[in-house]
Amino acid sequence: FVGNLRRGSFTDNLGGLFGLDSGAIIGLEFRFAPIRRAQVIVFRTNLDKTFQFSGRYDLVRQGGARPFSTSAIVSIEGTNNFRSGPAEAAHTGHQHGAGGEGHRSPAVGAVVSRTIGDRLALYVTPVWVHHALTLAGEHQNASFVGLGGRLRLTPKVYVVWEGSPRTSGEAQGTAEYAFGIEKRMGGHMFQLTFTNAFSTTFGQLATGGTPGAIYMGFNLGRKFY
Repeated sequence: FVGNLRRGSFTDNLGGLFGLDSGAIIGLEFRFAPIRRAQVIVFRTNLDKTFQFSGRYDLVRQGGARPFSTSAIVSIEGTNNFRSGPAEAAHTGHQHGAGGEGHRSPAVGAVVSRTIGDRLALYVTPVWVHHALTLAGEHQNASFVGLGGRLRLTPKVYVVWEGSPRTSGEAQGTAEYAFGIEKRMGGHMFQLTFTNAFSTTFGQLATGGTPGAIYMGFNLGRKFY
């Protein structure tokens, strides 16, 4: 939700249902595994009407003499529904490509993860993005390192967190971060999250977060076996 919880008093935020009255950035994602260890992913967000198409392949899985799991990621995203031409930005006050041309940004990266017992999982995700759009409306190459974790509190409740400090490119703003609580029920997953960014694609994450802001949101997922 686009309401900034760090703006106004608690009473003000309560009156706006903690951002629910302010509209939302919405993303829909579908993942499919055509073969073992591989995923094909399609994601669409209404922020700049962006489509992201990506693939992931698990190169190494933790176990035995292998202390980490490692996966390779490739993606390409495009604003304006992946078409060239003038892009219509979402009215959020965030200047992703407002009034600019639709553009495409490929990215490559990796996911290195480790689980510790059945309670803790840690993730490191370095990503390089080509032709990322900066907050100033310029294009540049950029990179960041996603850092995240999941801690199990009860058999079905987890605490989750992430941060994406940038290592090159966009210098404005601050690093994206998020934290939340996750509940799992069968094949369903529900997360209540708090973050300083609307970013969900690799190109958007390369621009960082919004200084002095925090937004409430949620994720709902379903796994089909």
